[in-house]
Amino acid sequence: MHTITRQETTRERRTTSPGKRELTSLIERLSQGDQTAFAPLYDATRALVYGQALRMLRDPHAAEEVMSEVYMQVYQQAAHYSSDRGTPAAWLVMLTRSRAIDHLRCTSIAQQRKAHLETRAFPSSLPDPETCSATAELRQLVRLALAGLSQPQRQVIHLAYYTGLSHREVAAKLGQPLGTVKSRLRQGVMALRGQIGVPG
Repeated sequence: MHTITRQETTRERRTTSPGKRELTSLIERLSQGDQTAFAPLYDATRALVYGQALRMLRDPHAAEEVMSEVYMQVYQQAAHYSSDRGTPAAWLVMLTRSRAIDHLRCTSIAQQRKAHLETRAFPSSLPDPETCSATAELRQLVRLALAGLSQPQRQVIHLAYYTGLSHREVAAKLGQPLGTVKSRLRQGVMALRGQIGVPG
């Protein structure tokens, strides 16, 4: 099935106006295995089917796909058509609406699955309430433990771990030997671990 242009659709609406009896005859022939009835049925109604699909989907490519599915269903289920339930045009519109709705539903599900997978792949950076509570408790313990250290130990720990200075930078800032800074850091960290309950 080639792509239908807007010009073709307009021209067919002007020149092709198949009657109910003609279309019913084509569908009946198709249902009886007369494959030659398919081409004239398609030519006579494709503008109707494509136009309905395009109005619902607003996507020419998707409308083409739906139109193909509709005519495949017509070809396979022509015997299901009954003139008592409406005109052939109404039957084709009903099939098109059903297929278009299925397409929209599948597209929506696919988008939801994609969003779900992206959420799982890139989970929220916001911590859960339980984690927030545990972190707050740990911070309180660290503050209490720091209060129990000597002032020189608190000073070097603050500069090294809270401001991100290297050992050499801490030593230069305080005007103290590097060995003294490292010793105070080590002793202070060991004291913190003992008070918080973290193994050395």
